[in-house]
Amino acid sequence: GYRVSLQGNFFGRNDTYMTFPEYNPRKHIKLDPPMNIQSNATASKCQIWWSVWNVPWYLAEILQYELQYKEYSVSWEVALNKTVPSSLPQVEIEATELRSGTAYVARVRCKVSENENSYQSQWSEWSQTTVFQRADVPKVSEKILNTKTMQYLFIPLSFGILLYLFWSCKFSSRYCYFLTLGQKASPALTFPRQLLSFSHSIVCTMGILR
Repeated sequence: GYRVSLQGNFFGRNDTYMTFPEYNPRKHIKLDPPMNIQSNATASKCQIWWSVWNVPWYLAEILQYELQYKEYSVSWEVALNKTVPSSLPQVEIEATELRSGTAYVARVRCKVSENENSYQSQWSEWSQTTVFQRADVPKVSEKILNTKTMQYLFIPLSFGILLYLFWSCKFSSRYCYFLTLGQKASPALTFPRQLLSFSHSIVCTMGILR
């Protein structure tokens, strides 16, 4: 340990004041704040990472971090705190903790882990901030959705009309006349033409829907 004292000249006298009779620097550490904080937000989570500067390797392995984040427009007094579960300089925020379409700002601080007995420290100052926003889940275009719906409805409807025409022509007692030959013809002879014409219309319509 160390002994810390304060010497000074007061009213022409040199006096010594004992400030810390027994001082251990390992028990009074204050680290520099983390730096280079960055973020990457997706539709499922937000990843935040940073780095520490001027920290010995034996301390970097026993650090603990605290993340603080909030909506961009509100005060830090209402911010949420998140303890980082490991000594790695990174953390994830689940998308369920974030509001869609809202910008957030985050910062982080560090200190020696409270589970460490050899070293003790107080929290560092807060780092600079990073701004992020949860990405929205891609939505299917309404135009594509409507087209697909029309395709699914059009196919059974077309077959229904075909069946209706078939049975109507089969049981009808009426006759048709050829416009060019002026001869009688049964519905059975004219039905293939109607079926061919209707089938062509279906193919053309399906091509337009695609």
